[in-house]
Amino acid sequence: MQYLTARKLNKSDDKIIANFWDNSLEIIDHDDGIYGLKIVKPSSVNYFYFSEKLQKEQLESRARKIMRQIEEAKEIQKSIDKNKKLPKRFRINNALVDVVYSLQTKLTDLDEQEAIKLLEEKLITGREGFFCLKSSKNLTLKQALQTYRKKDSIEKIINSLKNEIEIKPLRVWTDASVYGAVIIGFIAQLFISLMRYEFNELKHKSTKFIKKSLLNLTVTVDFMKGQAKKYIYANFDAINTLFLRQKWVKS
Repeated sequence: MQYLTARKLNKSDDKIIANFWDNSLEIIDHDDGIYGLKIVKPSSVNYFYFSEKLQKEQLESRARKIMRQIEEAKEIQKSIDKNKKLPKRFRINNALVDVVYSLQTKLTDLDEQEAIKLLEEKLITGREGFFCLKSSKNLTLKQALQTYRKKDSIEKIINSLKNEIEIKPLRVWTDASVYGAVIIGFIAQLFISLMRYEFNELKHKSTKFIKKSLLNLTVTVDFMKGQAKKYIYANFDAINTLFLRQKWVKS
């Protein structure tokens, strides 16, 4: 069995990150500014990456968190200064828990810029923009990243087959039954994907809701010998009406 997985960065990686730019790096993606470094070990391979896009997103997230904590500290300090109860969201609200609060913020000793600098030192680690993949196979940096990115799509498709398309459990079936069920499941998944492609209104609709809408739609065929068939549709909703309109337009 082979594997490729994301590995959480730890303190031992900080030295690699500190010297990352001193190495001969490979450019993986010009658009997102992704650079890579491969470290081959006896039993595994580590793929270190730095992404300018990811760094920007993470730093923006840290900045929002810093400003949120500044505002929270100001709110707590205001309650302390006015000798009032803490705002409800900062308290434990449980009738069975008796709590006595004694709080002092650092805002009395720091101005806002000093407080921001203190929070930056606590929240910004220097790992922003870096991530690491680990594999049992010796792939290129580009292959490892592309394979890992496909993993998310595969997991979502399998999850959709199991929980939305709802193919039956496979572990107790014969091989032929498994192949048949998976093929039918993928055809159903393909059909729903084509619906999303055809109708803008369904691009962000869950597979579960689309399937439920189609299951609710009923068609009664009324025919007599020598007469044209009549199709009577019932149980309309916003989703299945889209398909019927398309059918009528084409016909």
